[in-house]
Amino acid sequence: MKKHIVLYLLVALSLLLASCAGQTPTPQPQPEQPQATQTEAAQPTKAEAAKKPRVAMITAQGGLGDRSYNDSGYEGLMRAQKDLGVEVKVIESADPVGEGEQLLRTAAESGYDLVITLEYSHFDPLARVAPDYPNTTFAILNIAVEGDNVVSVIFKEHEASFLAGALAAMVTTMEGNELVNPEPIIGAIGGTKSPGIDKFIVGYTEGAQFINPDVKVLTAYSNSFGDPAKGRELALAMYEQGADVVFQIAGGTGEGVFQAAEETKHYAIGVDSDQDYIKPGYILTSMIKRVDNAVYDLCSRLVNGTLKGGTIIEYGLKEEGVGLSPMKYTRDKLPAEFLNKVEELKTKIINGEIKVTDITKQQ
Repeated sequence: MKKHIVLYLLVALSLLLASCAGQTPTPQPQPEQPQATQTEAAQPTKAEAAKKPRVAMITAQGGLGDRSYNDSGYEGLMRAQKDLGVEVKVIESADPVGEGEQLLRTAAESGYDLVITLEYSHFDPLARVAPDYPNTTFAILNIAVEGDNVVSVIFKEHEASFLAGALAAMVTTMEGNELVNPEPIIGAIGGTKSPGIDKFIVGYTEGAQFINPDVKVLTAYSNSFGDPAKGRELALAMYEQGADVVFQIAGGTGEGVFQAAEETKHYAIGVDSDQDYIKPGYILTSMIKRVDNAVYDLCSRLVNGTLKGGTIIEYGLKEEGVGLSPMKYTRDKLPAEFLNKVEELKTKIINGEIKVTDITKQQ
């Protein structure tokens, strides 16, 4: 037993002496740490990679809340923000006509990639401003403006207005309808007298007279796109003169036209957006102009790199850029022959069998 203890002590002593002599365990290899390469260092930051295209939209006269032209454009812009991830800004002015050049320059100098103006009267200041900002793309609706960085959006409102006029001419002499009288009289109220507004009225008149050459079309201008009281006054005067249907092409002023239609128990026709819901049963139909789709399309082209300046984009019946509303509140009160006739005329316009005058191309 003593011999075993001695043996254990000798072994322990020898291990202690070896340790003191500097014998250390063999080092184990460590995992290699990744080294940043020059290529990786040059990659864009997350902030740079996430830079969003920026779009500014200048509203037209009447501004947001018109439940018509401006609101339709706003809807398209909001859809683009949601679906396409673009950064957007809406620019409103109490005087978009007088401040046109300032509004365009301010938007361009704020670094927006695309500046869309809904205001027709900006065609002149845009022609002056655009050359000063070659890295900004501008878009204007309802008129063509030349420029290497300008995109012009043209709607064929005259085509759909022809259909609205044809329907109005059929309805104005419709038997058994308590909202009309036997006289073939209809009307149209524009915001301002201009080629852009008269484009609607001429198409509307041609459509009505295509159905009935003897129909009388009363016309008036409110000289405002945001004066419902004036719209009501003008519409009441037309209804007093025997009109059964009044087409409003006056933005927010049209709210007064709708009110007058309800008061006198006659029809109105909405514009730009589907406005039939505003006074159900008293708005015969609406001449829809898909401003929302146009604004969305411009943003989409910007995002995918196909938006090119110096071009004109047109939207007509064929492209479904204009048309009549579904007539949710009035369709069931109209004879099938009226609705079938409207579809027949639409097909003939698309096929070129009927040529509707575009007054803006005669200027």
